[in-house]
Amino acid sequence: MTKPQLRLRTIIVDDEPLARRLLRSLLDDIPEVELIAECRNGREAIEATRELAPDLLILDIQMPGSSGFDVVKELQADIMPMVVFCTAYQRYAIDAFDLHAVDYMLKPVDGKRLQRAIARALMRFTGSDDSAAEHKSPLLGAIDEMARRVGGRSDAKNPERSAEEALAADRKIAIKDNDSTVLVEIDDIDWVDAAGDYMCVHVKGETLIMRSTLKSLMSRLDGDKFKRIHRSTVVNLDRIVKATPLHKGEYILELDCDQQLKVSRNYRDAIKRFLTDR
Repeated sequence: MTKPQLRLRTIIVDDEPLARRLLRSLLDDIPEVELIAECRNGREAIEATRELAPDLLILDIQMPGSSGFDVVKELQADIMPMVVFCTAYQRYAIDAFDLHAVDYMLKPVDGKRLQRAIARALMRFTGSDDSAAEHKSPLLGAIDEMARRVGGRSDAKNPERSAEEALAADRKIAIKDNDSTVLVEIDDIDWVDAAGDYMCVHVKGETLIMRSTLKSLMSRLDGDKFKRIHRSTVVNLDRIVKATPLHKGEYILELDCDQQLKVSRNYRDAIKRFLTDR
C-alpha cells in the first residue's frame, strides 16, 4: 500500500495581488504544499490561522495595518504555525533570521529559494519538534534582534513597535535639500546616476542631489532590486517596462517614468538574468 504524500497546509499572506499570484504559481509546482487560503493583510491572516490551523504561513512583513510581525505577536503560541517571512529588508533581516533559525525569502521571490524553504519546513514538521508553541520563541527572538541591530537597542517605552519602526527607518534615505532634509523611501527611487562624490537620485519625476559615493549608496539599497547598468548608473528593476537589445550586447531600457537608460556591455549580465527570470 502506497503511503500518502505529506503536504503542508499553507496560507500565503501579502497585500500585493501580484505577489500573491506569483507565490500561488510557484507553489503549484511544489507537490508537498496544499494551499488552503490567501490573505491580503495581517488581520485576515490572524483570523484564517485561528480558523484553519495551517502548518505553514508564508508571510509578508510590510503590510498596511497589521504587519507580519503583528501577526506573530498576536497568534497564541499553541496555534502558532511555522513561518517563512518574505522581506525586502536585506541588510538586517538576514542576520537576525539566521541567528534564530527562522526561514525567510527576499523579494522578488525565486522559485528555487521557495523550494528550499518548503524543504526546510518539511524537515521541521517531520522532526522531533512537533509542538506548535516551539515556533513562536525564535520568531519573537528574530524580531527583537532586528530591532537591536537596526536601532541599537529595543524601544523600552514601546517594545511592540520597535522592530517595525527600525526597519521602516532603514527603508528611507535622508537627502539634504538646501536648509531642509528630504526623507526618501528607497523603493520610490527610479534610478540613480553618479557624478564623482555626488549622486543624482531620481524619485517620482524629481531629481535630488546627495553627497555620497556610489559604493556607499549601493550598500543602502536592496541588491536584488537595484542593479548597476553602467559604472555610474543604477536602476530600480521594478521600473523597467521595456528592454531593447542593441549591437555588441548593450540594451536600452525604458522606465515607467518615461526615462531611457543605456546598459553598458560590462553590466549586461544583470539585465539578462532579470529578463530571463520574467
